Amino acid sequence: MREVCDGEGAIFFSTHVLDVAEKLCDKVAIIKQGRLIRSGTMEEVKGDTSLEDTFLELEAE
Repeated sequence: MREVCDGEGAIFFSTHVLDVAEKLCDKVAIIKQGRLIRSGTMEEVKGDTSLEDTFLELEAE
């Protein structure tokens, strides 16, 4: 997957395993109840925390 993306390809990857998404994905979107609540580069979405912490924070809102 990494090779395809590094070669300017794209892969739509859906997972609940946030640690894997954080390691593999350049961009991420978080969807809650069918609505897009945050998207962007991994750094834009998670900031200084982990993707899991960001997800849990957004889920609590």
